[in-house]
Amino acid sequence: MKRIILITGATAGFGKAMAIKFAANGDDIIITGRRTNRLDELKSHLESNYNTSVTCLNFDVRNEEEVKSAINSLPDPQKKIDILVNNAGLASGLDPIQSGSSEDWNKMIDTNVKGLLYVSQAIIPLMIENKTGHIINIGSTAGKEVYPNGNVYCASKHAVDAITKGMRIDLLPHGIKVTQIAPGAANTEFSTVRFHGDKERADAAYNGYQPMVAEDIAELVFYASSLPKHLCINDMVVTSLAQANSYLIHREG
Repeated sequence: MKRIILITGATAGFGKAMAIKFAANGDDIIITGRRTNRLDELKSHLESNYNTSVTCLNFDVRNEEEVKSAINSLPDPQKKIDILVNNAGLASGLDPIQSGSSEDWNKMIDTNVKGLLYVSQAIIPLMIENKTGHIINIGSTAGKEVYPNGNVYCASKHAVDAITKGMRIDLLPHGIKVTQIAPGAANTEFSTVRFHGDKERADAAYNGYQPMVAEDIAELVFYASSLPKHLCINDMVVTSLAQANSYLIHREG
């Protein structure tokens, strides 16, 4: 059955891979992001290659008013959102707490925590009205443990872990599924963003082992979204074979 899927942060990485995976299944997609050109490119690709309808919403999840306005702008049929994937998130900087940048801190907290809350708050009432829905929050192994210099990023992902658990409890009476998928290291634009565009340093983060890629996480999101109605994956932690937890990775050589 065709579903309506809303994916935040869909212009790259996990979000883009998810959009392709759901579109290949014939679902209708609502993609959001800050980069209009990338949204338009992805929309064109999906509609050209798959039997799907794609809607672009251009907004920054950190801006509460932009979020509300964008969701409210959807026509009524598209407000029957079956699955919300709160994917928009980032790391910014990798510094000890005493020398960290407050600009980096604010960017991570505003995106990873407040952005997730703003989008969820706009969509949950629609799901309650529709008496169905599934929210999938993209967390991290960094939300399970803290690693050196990870301080505020880890704190923001610990918040995602707690918010997901709270959502699951609060939405239980409404029959709305809530899932967290917490990936370890994956070779996407993540490290390039973390290191403020330093591609050489970002690439070095994946040396000596085979990390996950965006398509791996898209497969897991799709699987979690496709279980029978009476089943719900509450929490899924996933890493590559070489990674044991948020900071221990076995590298060859």
